[in-house]
Amino acid sequence: MQRNARETTVSHGRVTAIRGAVVDVAFNGNAPPIHSLLTVHRGEGAPPVPVEVQSLTGARSVRGLALEAMRGMPLGAAATATGDALHAPVGPTLLGRMIDLFGRPLDGGAPLEPEGWRPIHADPPPLSARRPAEEIFETGIKAIDLLCPIPRGAKAGLFGGAGVGKTVLITELIHNTAAGHGGVSLFCGIGERSREAEELWREMREAGVLNRTILMFGQMNESPGVRFLIGHAALTVAEYFRDTRRRDVLLLVDNIFRFVQAGAEVSGQLGRMPSRVGYQPTLATEIAALEERIASTEAGAITSIQAVYVPADDFTDPAATHIFGHLTASIVLSRKRASEGLYPAIDPLRSVSSLLSPAVVGARHVRVARAVRQTLAEYEELKDIIAMLGIEELASADRLTVMRARRLERFLTQPFFTTEAFTGKPGRAVTLEETLEGCEAILGAERFDHAEADYYMIGTLEEMESRNG
Repeated sequence: MQRNARETTVSHGRVTAIRGAVVDVAFNGNAPPIHSLLTVHRGEGAPPVPVEVQSLTGARSVRGLALEAMRGMPLGAAATATGDALHAPVGPTLLGRMIDLFGRPLDGGAPLEPEGWRPIHADPPPLSARRPAEEIFETGIKAIDLLCPIPRGAKAGLFGGAGVGKTVLITELIHNTAAGHGGVSLFCGIGERSREAEELWREMREAGVLNRTILMFGQMNESPGVRFLIGHAALTVAEYFRDTRRRDVLLLVDNIFRFVQAGAEVSGQLGRMPSRVGYQPTLATEIAALEERIASTEAGAITSIQAVYVPADDFTDPAATHIFGHLTASIVLSRKRASEGLYPAIDPLRSVSSLLSPAVVGARHVRVARAVRQTLAEYEELKDIIAMLGIEELASADRLTVMRARRLERFLTQPFFTTEAFTGKPGRAVTLEETLEGCEAILGAERFDHAEADYYMIGTLEEMESRNG
């Protein structure tokens, strides 16, 4: 289950208190350091429970977080400090596998034979070793590549409430980028449902990209400690491929908010005083400890795309605002657009990227993106007038703006490969050049020969032209 770089025993102790997943242990000698691993023995025939030290409560006592169920654990159970931290397996043999926090296979395959093991807690690379993001990571999704391009070697977030399409968008990004991505794709599922994990593994296998992908899961039914630490374990694997194998890594995380939730559970059980909206007082520190490890160096790049659940669609929620600060691109999903059937439900006016500048993406891309945003913003302002008086009362220039905006909204929808079975529409991946050409044609048109519905759920304008003869 777990291999330590050092097998020496430091000291022995006894369990003195159990509160949920939190265990207090008193030792005969000096207490082991924070983040060190303990093994607590439940008795004959029962496997030991791994416990990670979270705080020192005395010179010879610690408070730790149990990483497995505590059923049958009595007070006074024997505990052993191994003198080492929790480790994650690393190596090329992880490719094509689905594993848990301890490196155990979840795909029914043979046990792993990793190249080595690394501690899951590590410092981020120093600022002098980091490489700035100056290149687009093209996804094949029109709305993202045009309005909020994702930087290669940086962090992007998919923000939205429940049911607006975050997980579907993540799986489509995996499908579109895994085949053409020259590096390693690593999916980290934090608090995932077992159904979602099984579906993702099957889709990766059917798409033929599983041999270049690693799936790591801390599932919803597991202890908060596992859900809290699986992100760090995934980053350890990503850092190995970046630093040792010198390969680019695409890291997809679903859902980073569940990492925050697990931290809140852990914090409450550790007895810490809650902070704003009931979150843990260490919220900013915990998010930073995870996010700052996602960086690009001269050895390689880690490009991270993270789904972020927004509670009650409140973007002022402390968790959402703290995560926002670490991202280079923020893709905001709109419940209103989802209710109108405009999928992907990306809000074009609230989604932003620091990469959208002429020096990086070119003057043409910036000009088209700004014109699209301006047209959609003007249409948004005209909606109240249209609702009260009707579109016929608008000036001719405003009517043309409305026609362009409604066609742009529909052109930026797209059928996904991962939803073909549900929609019956074959998926489409569209290049950035094709997206720019389509938007330029709509923005420059003075009249339209095709109805608004013809622009809905297509790839390129050429596809619409050929379909309508």
